[in-house]
Amino acid sequence: MNEIIKKNGITFGVISGVLSILTTTIIYVVDLELFVSPWIGLISILIYVTLGVVLLSKTKKDLKGQFVFKEAFTTYFIFAVVGIVISVLFNIILFNYVDPSAKETIKELSMKMMITMMQKFNAPASAVNEALKGLKENDQFSMGNLFKGGLTSILVSSIFGLILAAIFKTKTVTNE
Repeated sequence: MNEIIKKNGITFGVISGVLSILTTTIIYVVDLELFVSPWIGLISILIYVTLGVVLLSKTKKDLKGQFVFKEAFTTYFIFAVVGIVISVLFNIILFNYVDPSAKETIKELSMKMMITMMQKFNAPASAVNEALKGLKENDQFSMGNLFKGGLTSILVSSIFGLILAAIFKTKTVTNE
């Protein structure tokens, strides 16, 4: 594997992981309600996609403009995996060892938000009750569920990676 690809992927992955830790810590300190805010989630996605664009632009420049699809995707994939692993490990420590009571507060906030959203969309009471039952029985911050969430994040990030790799790859010109 090309050293530039590896170095840039790891460097930006660490930046992404540290950014995730800082974001989580700030939200934790400021207001736990922000953990259930859709706006925070949307802003986070935009930040990570922007980081990916900067990463691929820098790597393409470092490779003197020669950037095939596989290299572009590999660079993004390394970045995503490193960042997600750092984030998941921090969340495991925070919500299972440092402050396990925070996950209960967030679960209650999630249930309130779910009820509000489902009522807005005129969901039947039985559907609301079923969704609440599922949320109550599921510890979204358990180690297993955080790892599952991390794997899901890697899959979703891979989709972004495929799209960005297609955009950033070097265009080949065919002579006809």
